[in-house]
Amino acid sequence: MAQRIIMGIDPGTNVTGYGIIVGKGKRMEVIAAGVIQLGKSSIDHPAKLKKIYDRVCGLIKEFRPRELALEAPFYGKNVQSMLKLGRAQGVAMAAGLSFDIPIFEYAPKKVKMSVTGKGGASKEQVAGMLKQMLNFEVHDLPLDATDGLAVAVCHFFQGINSKTGTQHKNWGAFVKANPDKLKKR
Repeated sequence: MAQRIIMGIDPGTNVTGYGIIVGKGKRMEVIAAGVIQLGKSSIDHPAKLKKIYDRVCGLIKEFRPRELALEAPFYGKNVQSMLKLGRAQGVAMAAGLSFDIPIFEYAPKKVKMSVTGKGGASKEQVAGMLKQMLNFEVHDLPLDATDGLAVAVCHFFQGINSKTGTQHKNWGAFVKANPDKLKKR
């Protein structure tokens, strides 16, 4: 059974979160998770974009993911913020493309739905579910890092569904079909 190394990225202009998982069959394991801290400093926007690009390239060289999943910018009222987020996503994409890695994009609600079963889940709820699903301590990670991890997990689940042809109607149906995904207390 081939293993999949997936990198998930939650792009941001102040903090970009990332998570890297390895999947084999229906099992997942965390390889790395963290943030690219850009801050609200005096550094100009192009310099922030270069920092995102350089760090993502470094992570790709280090962990060799074969798939890159990105969270799509959400639609907001502030056009300037959306433009900056789109640029951050674009440079992360460009980093993956420079290594010939296939790129996948997921809406924020899709990511939350895949991990928690609720499209409107909070960042804390996403982190809590990841802790259970991955048997991984997330309490020391910034929420942007767990968001990046959630994007990778969302993509992993999409891959399972497309290979088996299984479509789950709701979270309960997914849990019933995949009891090994949840940590028992």
